[in-house]
Order: sequence, then C-alpha cells, then structure tokens
Amino acid sequence: MSGRDQLSPLQMLPSWVSGAAAGIVSLHLIQKLLFPYFWADLRYLLKVLMYGLRVELYRRRGRVVTVLDKFMKLAEKQPHKPFLIYEGKVHTYLNVDRRSNRVAQVFLHHGALKKGDTVALLMGNEPDFIHVWFGLAKLGCVVAFLNFNVRSKSLLHCVSSCDPKILVVGADLLGTLEEILPNLEKEVSVWIMAKDSTFPRVHSLLDKIEAASEDPIPVNQHAANNLKSSVLYIFTSGTTGLPKAAVISHMQVLKGAAGLWAFGATAEDIIYITLPLYHSAASLLGIGGCIELGATCVLKKKFSASQFWNDCRKYNVTVIQYIGELCRYLCSQPVKEGEKNHKVRLAVGNGVRNDVWREFLDRFGNVKICEFYGATEGNICFMNHTGKIGSVGRTNFFYKV
Repeated sequence: MSGRDQLSPLQMLPSWVSGAAAGIVSLHLIQKLLFPYFWADLRYLLKVLMYGLRVELYRRRGRVVTVLDKFMKLAEKQPHKPFLIYEGKVHTYLNVDRRSNRVAQVFLHHGALKKGDTVALLMGNEPDFIHVWFGLAKLGCVVAFLNFNVRSKSLLHCVSSCDPKILVVGADLLGTLEEILPNLEKEVSVWIMAKDSTFPRVHSLLDKIEAASEDPIPVNQHAANNLKSSVLYIFTSGTTGLPKAAVISHMQVLKGAAGLWAFGATAEDIIYITLPLYHSAASLLGIGGCIELGATCVLKKKFSASQFWNDCRKYNVTVIQYIGELCRYLCSQPVKEGEKNHKVRLAVGNGVRNDVWREFLDRFGNVKICEFYGATEGNICFMNHTGKIGSVGRTNFFYKV
C-alpha cells in the first residue's frame, strides 16, 4: 500500500477547512470569554424588535390595539379559561368581561361618564378592582389608581390632583373615605362597593352592578386613536413630598404588559400576584402580562410570607412577582420540609439583594430570577433577562452597537 493510500480522511481535507475550523473554535472561545450572554442577548433583542414591529404595523394600518382590546379578544377566543383565581373562586375571561360590561353600563347611565373623563379608584386587591378598572376603560375613561395606604391630607391631594369626576371606594375602605369626605370637593361624585350607603351624597354601586345589563359597550366608546394618549394615573409613593401622579399612556401599558412574555412566560403559566394593584408592577406587569400571554393569575388580597408557598402549591403557580424585601421575608420564615416542592420556575421583580438572591435559590430551588428596574414615570427600563445574580440589567453588546 502506498503512502498516499495511508492518509487519514482529515489529512486529505484542504488546508483552508482546518483553518476555518480553528477560526470558528477560536471565535467561540472569545465569545464565551468576552460576550458570555451574546446568544441570550440576541434572542431577547429579536423578541423585543418583533414586538415593536408588530405594534408599529398595527399603527400604520390605522389599528391601535390596546391591552383592553387584547383582553376582549381573549374573552371571545378562550371564554372559559380562568383569568383570575381569588380566594379559591375562579373568574373566567368571559366572567370578567361580562361583569366589567355591567360596571360600564352602570356608569354610562347613572354616572353620566363620557370618553376622556377621569375616575379615581380607591380599592384593595379584589376581582372588583379589575372589573371596575376594565369597565371604566370600556367607556374610554382615564383611571387613577389611589394608594389605599395614603390617608387624610395626602389622599385628598391625590384625588384633587387628578381632578376626577367620580371616586370609587372599596367596601373595606369606608373608614378611609369617612376621613376625607367632609373636605372632598362637592363636584366629585362618590360611589362605594356596597349594596346601600349610609353616607350623605354617596352612591351604592354593588346593587346597581347586579341589576345592570351585560351588553357590551360600543367599540367606538373606548377606541384609542393614539398610543400616546393617557389611560392611567399611577401615583408615586410620596417619599419626597406629596404623592405625584405618573401619566401612563396606552404605549406604556403595552410595554409593561410585554414584560412577562419577554422574560419567557407563556400562556400555560399561572402567575401569582400578591403586590397591590394600585402599583404598576401588579397592574401593568402582572394583570397586563396575563392578558398579553392569555394566561391565568392568582390574586392575593395581601402578601403573606407564611402562606406564600402553600398558595403556590395549591394553585400550581409557575411565575411569581416580587418587589423590595418580599424575597427576604420568605427567606426569614422558619425552614420546613419540602420547600423545593413547587412548580415555580420564574420570579420577576426588583430590589432583591445578592445574598438574599443566593439564599432564595439555595433554599427554594432552581427558580430563574429576572430583575428589572424602571420608574413608573420613566422612559427607560433595565432588565436582567439572563438571571445573573446581582444585576438589574446592563448595557450589552447589541445596545452598545
């Protein structure tokens, strides 16, 4: 046998092939060393660009599609899928759509509301918060979310600053209403979530909702002509003075609603919301995020560290929201057996410290934590979609380009 016949297949390849292979390996090593999140960043960037392109195409076609429009479409497409689960009771997409129609009918005929009017909402976490919010949105009203922890002078300031035509108050906040009622401007019509009212000049809402029609409101009543038009007022916490209203547009609602989707949540997920709905994290990212996905959310009246994981197991929760010290409160609970026995795979929020982040993962299992940071009234948001411990985002390769 000749020497030529004894050459291996690799030796018979052209020299440029081995050179190219060496180059590819070198590039891969350089990428891993200098740009470890290159592919994750690329996938994320493509998702964001595709979402933006879809919104832009709607705009160019003269169709402004809002989160409310998406919800109403889902109520037709998947009417019997659970949208809200609250204290064990299931509210389907159709249930929420029909009850919000009732709310809209009440205020259309009894409240004399018209498109563009502002309504202030002082309610805790409960399904009727969402029913009233959506019902008013169907009338084309701007809804102001009031922080129920704010009292007296500060609360009066919040009400007067958004100049509402109507103030809606939850049944469990009548004590707060009683504090401000004597000094409330006479032009503001007050409605309470009850079947009757003992307050002067205060209307009951619950009895009228139960008697109202479920007929939908004409689409032109809430149709948006511009994604930049105002749809919500969400108040700051007031740490540097009196609370201030952040003006939220349709576009900002759409961006907030896309957050869970951008982090990898799907329609099959069940999202656990324990944060107050007056906060943008719960209302835009949480409720809006569920609508963007067509998913289900479990709504909690108030965060409870002792009941948190029991609820997650009970309702098969897969995505949780957190803010501030919530994760630390969970880590501070007494250690129990089976703490990793749950289906939670994704946690989205902000404000968790590095040490708490590590302890949370060690104790509760392989949960991908995605931190973000963005002020409600800001125009930019930092997002850590890779789950890197300690980061709330960074200027990655593509952003620099």
